[in-house]
Amino acid sequence: MGVDSLFKTKKMRAFTVLCIVAALVFTSFQTVSAQDADKGKTLFQTNCASCHNPVRDMTGPALKGVVEDIPGGMDWVYDWVHNSSKVIASGDEYANKIFKEWGQTQMTHFPQLSTEDIDNIFAYVDNFEPAGSPTAEAAAQGTGAPAKGGGSSALLFGIISLVLAVVVLILWQANKHLGRIANDKEGVPNYRKIPFYLKKRNISVVVIVLFFVGGYLLVEGATTIGYSKNYTPKQPIFYSHKVHAGINQINCLYCHAGAEKSRMAMIPSPNICMNCHEVINEYTGNTLQDMEGNPVDGTAEIQKLYEYAGWDPDKKEYTEPAKPIEWTKVHNLPDYVYFNHSQHVKVGQIQCQTCHGEIQKMDEVHQHATLGMGWCVNCHRDTKVQFKDNGYYTIFSKYQEQIKAHKIDSVTVEMQGGTDCAKCHY
Repeated sequence: MGVDSLFKTKKMRAFTVLCIVAALVFTSFQTVSAQDADKGKTLFQTNCASCHNPVRDMTGPALKGVVEDIPGGMDWVYDWVHNSSKVIASGDEYANKIFKEWGQTQMTHFPQLSTEDIDNIFAYVDNFEPAGSPTAEAAAQGTGAPAKGGGSSALLFGIISLVLAVVVLILWQANKHLGRIANDKEGVPNYRKIPFYLKKRNISVVVIVLFFVGGYLLVEGATTIGYSKNYTPKQPIFYSHKVHAGINQINCLYCHAGAEKSRMAMIPSPNICMNCHEVINEYTGNTLQDMEGNPVDGTAEIQKLYEYAGWDPDKKEYTEPAKPIEWTKVHNLPDYVYFNHSQHVKVGQIQCQTCHGEIQKMDEVHQHATLGMGWCVNCHRDTKVQFKDNGYYTIFSKYQEQIKAHKIDSVTVEMQGGTDCAKCHY
């Protein structure tokens, strides 16, 4: 076999090995990505936590280990999450069994979740351990066996990927060395190549890419300064809007009367709470959990309210002066922004959920929207004001006449100056 043939053979082998190693590296990263329990936790809390819990039944069944009992495995789960109605209508025996067992309550469809998202959710659910369990305590102390698909697996795949990357580098250098040897045998001069990182074209491409990436990150960071979306502070008393506004259907304005009458929504004082809790001194509903999945004793939280209100539940009377509850504010706007709740709730007839999200489903309140200027301006551009039977808008006679003449069919906030700077900044 000639030198040229030998070189080509070795080069082809080296190229084949490089392809195999690259495929293994890609596969290892894909495996890590497919079992990302941290992403799964976020997705679970955002999409599933209102109806499901990993280890106990709620509106829907507990999810930990449920895949093991499903005949179709994860493929069935993908179809069910994307469109449960379709699965039931197909006559699937297991789907119809679940549907009947849970009171024929239709599960919300989540077509926006990818199969990878669903895998991540079940990676979190299957590794979930409730607070106080031996496994959870061992994990908190750094002892015990690691959960499957957890941090140890990610570390293992990371080490494997690093080793494979080193192998790729070694093979690449060996391939170059074989090329030089082959050239020497053939009498072909070995010219010293300019390193790729010193070539002007490559340097220019890198500079341009860094310029655009850096510019994007700078603008993104500068325009989102102060945004606190999903901010969920701990409160002195665990108050569940899901229990009060959702299950018990208490109107928002019963506690936040100022939302309809003044600029501020008003935080209720302890005596507002005591209107009900003088007689409701025990929580008997579904088990409460905070955002981390830790159980909450509802009755103990009611006792905290009694301490603030100065109420003695045994004597059924107030024995101490009431103390204000130091709630932590969730929705904060900059001092240079003017916002009037009555203007939106009473005059604009905007629902609370528009800004606060599905508050009736939240055990712990979090900031649903960015509350940034762009978010507010876009709402003003799109929201149609309620002209009919709304005395506030009688001063806009021009628009009233145009509507009667069918020149326009509706009026947006923007048409009344709702995007002028001075409307919010003064």
